[in-house]
Amino acid sequence: MSRRVADIEYEQMLLSRYTTAQHRLEGDLERSAYLLLSRLEHQGPMTIAQLRDAFLLDTSTVQRQTAAAMREGLLERIPDPDGGQAKKFEITARGTERLTKVRQRFVATLDRALEAWSDADVAHFADLLRRFNLDIERYGESRGGTTTSWPRTAAPLAD
Repeated sequence: MSRRVADIEYEQMLLSRYTTAQHRLEGDLERSAYLLLSRLEHQGPMTIAQLRDAFLLDTSTVQRQTAAAMREGLLERIPDPDGGQAKKFEITARGTERLTKVRQRFVATLDRALEAWSDADVAHFADLLRRFNLDIERYGESRGGTTTSWPRTAAPLAD
């Protein structure tokens, strides 16, 4: 393959493995809870159906994940702020606190791992990774897939 796409797949697989290992090492939030809380933090309250579609999971899986997060006090069910029939899940103050703490540790770990990189290299990598994720989201949507795009700020998130 002339475009080295297989190399990208391999490196992406390794990145996924490192991220999963980092969640186990941190021991504070399960990976599924981290993703769930992150999505709700960025998008606001969502129903089971919205979460199912956002994560491309079956309803029973989302129900198990939200139930576990509620038992830990990370989520609560609220009436739909827009007046809909279905209840929505909202991140609690405790959920926000734990998510923030874990995210800060992840960012600190990445910062240490990238300490030999120049600021320009880190910024370029962040821009390319964002572009990569956006293009994957667009590709999935163009093939008739459910919209799984994550909310993003217009500008990069950090600094």
